[in-house]
Amino acid sequence: MDVRDHFDFIDETSIRIKGHRVYVDEVLEQRLQGKEPEEILRHFPKLPLEKIYATLLYYEANKTEVEAYLERVKQKKKRLDQEWRQTQGPTLVLVEERERLRKAREKRIAAGEFDPIWDEPA
Repeated sequence: MDVRDHFDFIDETSIRIKGHRVYVDEVLEQRLQGKEPEEILRHFPKLPLEKIYATLLYYEANKTEVEAYLERVKQKKKRLDQEWRQTQGPTLVLVEERERLRKAREKRIAAGEFDPIWDEPA
């Protein structure tokens, strides 16, 4: 079996792992952050470890091609984010505030100042 048989090549910015809703760039993003395959499996629990290894093998065997793909995906996400920000106006302020509050909550949980199970939100 060729390693490419594990993927659906949809277009220049979409390579999906066959039989799943997970894209190659999502798995590789985790790996490039230094995560081991077993850690990636915890992030994508329905994705068989075999498919994770196939994705990593595909990356190693086609590094130049896959890195160009990752750059195209990055540029597309950046363009879509900019388009979204231009069209959202006031909604964007609410989304950014929600994100700020979420990060502050996670920081308090990590510092032991807040237990999401026992403490009531203020």
